[in-house]
Amino acid sequence: MNHIEPLKISVLPLARPTFDVPFAEETCRNAWNLLEQIPAEWSGSKELLFDAGAVEGRLEEMVKNPPDLLLVLQLTFTDATMTVKLAETLDAPMVFWSFPEERTGGRLRLNSLCGINLASHALGKSGMRCDYLHIDPQDERAGSEIQARINAHQARKNLSKTRLAVLGQHPDGFHTCAYDAQELKKRTGVTVDQLELKDLFDEARQVPENKVEELRQELKPRIQGLEKVEQEPLEKSLRVLSSLKSKASNDGYQGFSIRCWPEFFTEYGCAACGAMGMLNTEGIAAGCEADVYGTLSTLILNWMGEEPAFIADLVDIDADQDTGVFWHCGLAPLSMADPDAPVEAGIHSNRKKPLVNEFPLKAGRVTLFRLSQSQNLNRMIIGGGTMLKAPKSFSGTSGVIRFDRPASEVLETVMKEGLEHHYGIAYGDLRHSLKLLAQQLDLPVFELT
Repeated sequence: MNHIEPLKISVLPLARPTFDVPFAEETCRNAWNLLEQIPAEWSGSKELLFDAGAVEGRLEEMVKNPPDLLLVLQLTFTDATMTVKLAETLDAPMVFWSFPEERTGGRLRLNSLCGINLASHALGKSGMRCDYLHIDPQDERAGSEIQARINAHQARKNLSKTRLAVLGQHPDGFHTCAYDAQELKKRTGVTVDQLELKDLFDEARQVPENKVEELRQELKPRIQGLEKVEQEPLEKSLRVLSSLKSKASNDGYQGFSIRCWPEFFTEYGCAACGAMGMLNTEGIAAGCEADVYGTLSTLILNWMGEEPAFIADLVDIDADQDTGVFWHCGLAPLSMADPDAPVEAGIHSNRKKPLVNEFPLKAGRVTLFRLSQSQNLNRMIIGGGTMLKAPKSFSGTSGVIRFDRPASEVLETVMKEGLEHHYGIAYGDLRHSLKLLAQQLDLPVFELT
């Protein structure tokens, strides 16, 4: 998996000495104790900053070493003077954290929430936006709320450093896979390079035999029956895998959108699916049919979740059983395999060439996601459901899903909205982080489920 630079987060605890300072200091300690349990590059003050001079001293440090994110701990009420100065000086998004207090009938000890209200208003009048959370650091939900924001900001940072390669053009009639590289760059910061399939095939043919054998030995314990499929196209699959891994390592590509047919079969002599599945297994996003937005959706899910994602087609809806089937030829990451079913070497169902990976998807909670251009709108399609334990529905990789709303309604939505045919799938519930990322990209969210 490509190296990801950790998010640099600077923390500023703001307070006024006219409030309950000991309580504010205790709250600050609890907040820092929680933050330091979450992976990130943390810096800033653990002491309360009571005046402009103290904040300006920290501001000078941040100008020299700019953070990716500024987290303001609003320990008590303060006016927005320094908040606005921070926002105007630093080119970094801001998150405000305010803290609840008990309704005792007595003194308002912090008045923290009012402080972030004042700050958000001031920033809004200056044309700047911010995010916030209002939660006790000892609340069991606090860690996940902070993690969701870090995931979103980390993904936003990653996008600005992302390079994708497109190999070949999308097939005729696949309007779902069309893209505008300049528009994508403007909106997300992602760079897309157009490469030629012929060049990939030529490079693959030059891969040394020892590299091919190394890959074969690596895959043997993970994929059953490699020796049973046709060996010449299998070797070609391994050569493609080696070439694409080299491109990722040497040229800095985080993902590949590949025209997987017909040229892989007609001009080179193997299926692309197995190589793409192994790339996905390693967290290098790989999408078929030269689907750039699908590949980028996979990559975002990789960043958000704890294991790799992939894109698949919605190929069946059973209204009576209230289930659907997501399927693809064989490019799912091996980590998605049902642990009770074998991962088998297979052949492409239409072209009869290896390598594809054959297995049913494991049971568990999943997130569905797509950066979409449906109806000529840039938006995020987000949904969820549960993969059920079930045998393969079709050859290749497939999973039976129960959506978070009736399957028939999901199909109705897909057709009425004219959604793309590729859906990113990742295990876990990543919807909160994705919605926060949508805010940062100024993209509307469409709820699929």
